[in-house]
Amino acid sequence: MRWVRSWFNVIPLARAVEQLYEGRIAPRAMAITFDDGYADNEQIAAPILERLGMTATFFVSTGFLAGQCMWNDQVIESIRACTADRIDLGDLGLGSHALESVAARRRAVAKLLSDIRHLQPEQRLAAVRGVRERAGLKELPGPMMRPEQVRHLRALGMDVGAHTVTHPILTRLSVDAACDEMLRSKFDLEQILGEPIELFAYPNGVPGQDYAVEHPALVRECGFSAAVSTAWGAASARSDRYQLPRFTPWDRTRIRYGARLFANLGRREQRLT
Repeated sequence: MRWVRSWFNVIPLARAVEQLYEGRIAPRAMAITFDDGYADNEQIAAPILERLGMTATFFVSTGFLAGQCMWNDQVIESIRACTADRIDLGDLGLGSHALESVAARRRAVAKLLSDIRHLQPEQRLAAVRGVRERAGLKELPGPMMRPEQVRHLRALGMDVGAHTVTHPILTRLSVDAACDEMLRSKFDLEQILGEPIELFAYPNGVPGQDYAVEHPALVRECGFSAAVSTAWGAASARSDRYQLPRFTPWDRTRIRYGARLFANLGRREQRLT
């Protein structure tokens, strides 16, 4: 974040969107975002940002705001907790996976998350339950925030946006169900914070895979002023305000981190039309 502060003008996402389309955004503007609503966002990330005089927008899935555990973390914890050297999930349609090393467990997690992610909501729940039972996971961790932590984020000067209730893949839902997920998450956060929630992030967020052409219009109809995807790229005044791109550099050295951010500026923006 010190690198980011030295290179960019970090501004809140809502203000960045407003200034972008008014043609008065600062040069080298950047908005920082976090998805899902993990407690470490409030415990670790937000204090770092505050200490450096920076802000971010935290997109929260409200169905887990009792310190609960999302489905993907249940899979990860199941594979972590399994004491066997192999887990057979063939009867669940999820194959058999070696677990004899840390690397093997990582591969198993990656494959299971990929296979489960785009199942219908009911099928996804059943698959995750099956993985937990087969792995022998008795207790779930609670890595997600609680309402008081969401309020603390705002007290620190951070922004909060909606990210649905249960983090579904919107393309797997009916239009009515997708609308309900958006509106309920918006309402939940407005009740917690006592203020309008105007920003939305698509779960998973890949255009054409995780949300379809009808969803940006649906987000607008639900009363949001802008939405972000996970398609890489940098936003411009030509961007769809309901499909703003985002980028995540993972590099751990200053040169690589900066180079990847710079390269992203020239990336062709991916969006649905």
